[in-house]
Amino acid sequence: MSVRNSPRSRLLPPTYLAATFVAMAAVHFGVPIVQLIGFPFSLLGLIPISLGIVLNLLADRSFAAHGTTVKPFEQSTFLVTTGVFAINRNPMYLGMTLLSLGAAIILGSATPFALVAILFVLLDHNFVGPEERALAETFGDEWYSYCRRVRRWL
Repeated sequence: MSVRNSPRSRLLPPTYLAATFVAMAAVHFGVPIVQLIGFPFSLLGLIPISLGIVLNLLADRSFAAHGTTVKPFEQSTFLVTTGVFAINRNPMYLGMTLLSLGAAIILGSATPFALVAILFVLLDHNFVGPEERALAETFGDEWYSYCRRVRRWL
């Protein structure tokens, strides 16, 4: 089965992020365990949220400028290696992880932080790995050279 026809391709990454936000609220209010970060320090969560938004917007703009798709599992027509892609191979997924981290900080209780880790693993397994295999298949040596210069996550 090709990556593009994978059952995972039915749910897009923003759906995972939205589900994470809903689950965070549920566990925060349902089983907070312990409050780790109180107000006003919880407002520090706005920093990773802002960074996450900026990363996603810049990455989206780069895809558009190079005329390639932003959608997972669609055929890429150009390997974007400039802008935010010069410092991170997956800035949109990193941005989503930062958005969830910011939300966990704002909520401040222990349980939402576990969901940040779960989102990270799901994005890495369901999207990053398959997408990187498809990019290797499409761009070959250019992709491998890029991987040697730029980290997958941080």
